[in-house]
Amino acid sequence: MSEQPYSGKVSVGGPAQVHELADLMISKVAVGPMDNNAYLLRCRATGEQLLIDAANEAHTLLTLIGDDGIASVVTTHRHGDHWQALREVVDATGARTYAGREDAEGIPVPTNVLVDDGDTITVGRVSLTARHLVGHTPGSIALIYDDPHGHAHVFTGDCLFPGGVGNTHNDPEAFARLIDDVETKIFGALSDETWVYPGHGNDTTLGAERPQLPEWRKRGW
Repeated sequence: MSEQPYSGKVSVGGPAQVHELADLMISKVAVGPMDNNAYLLRCRATGEQLLIDAANEAHTLLTLIGDDGIASVVTTHRHGDHWQALREVVDATGARTYAGREDAEGIPVPTNVLVDDGDTITVGRVSLTARHLVGHTPGSIALIYDDPHGHAHVFTGDCLFPGGVGNTHNDPEAFARLIDDVETKIFGALSDETWVYPGHGNDTTLGAERPQLPEWRKRGW
C-alpha cells in the first residue's frame, strides 16, 4: 500500500493508493495491459470488502484483497478488459457477482445479482447506489457512495473520464444517450465536490468537468 496522500494517480506495477474516508476505505490499483483501474472498498465498521472491476492480473487483485476476502465483486460493464480476472477472483473468494442487467449476458462469468437503475449494493454498513448509464454499453452502471460525513464519491467505469464521456464509437445516438444520462444522473444529482473514480486513468471531480459539458455536446464525443 502507498503511504502517500491520496491523489488517484496509480500505474501498472506500482502500489495501490488508499483514499481513507470516515466509514469507507477505497484502494485503487492499476492493472495491465490496458491500464485498467480496480477499486477495493472496505467498510471500516465491519471489515467487509467489495471489488469494483476484476479487470486483470488476478494475483495483483487477490494480494490487494488479502486474507479477509471479498463478499462481492461488481463489474461496471461488459467489455472484456473489465473482467479478465473475474473468474479467478470469484473462484478464490466465493464472492457474489453483480452487473448491469443489460450487460450481464456479455460477461462470461455468471452474474448472481442483476442490477437496475437505483438499486442499492451494500458493503458492510455502507450503501452504494447504482445508476444505469446507456451509450458506452447497453448496461453500464456507475456506483455512487453518498458519504454522510462529506461529499459523494462515484465510480463511473468507462462512462465518465477527465475530459469527456466514454467512447461511443462515432454513434451519434449512443453519444446522445450517454451524455444525457451522465448529465442527468451524475452531474444533475451530485455536487461539484463529488470525487470521480474512472475505469482508466486519473481521478477527477464533477466540479472540474462540469464547465466542459457544453463543449462535449458540441464536439459529439
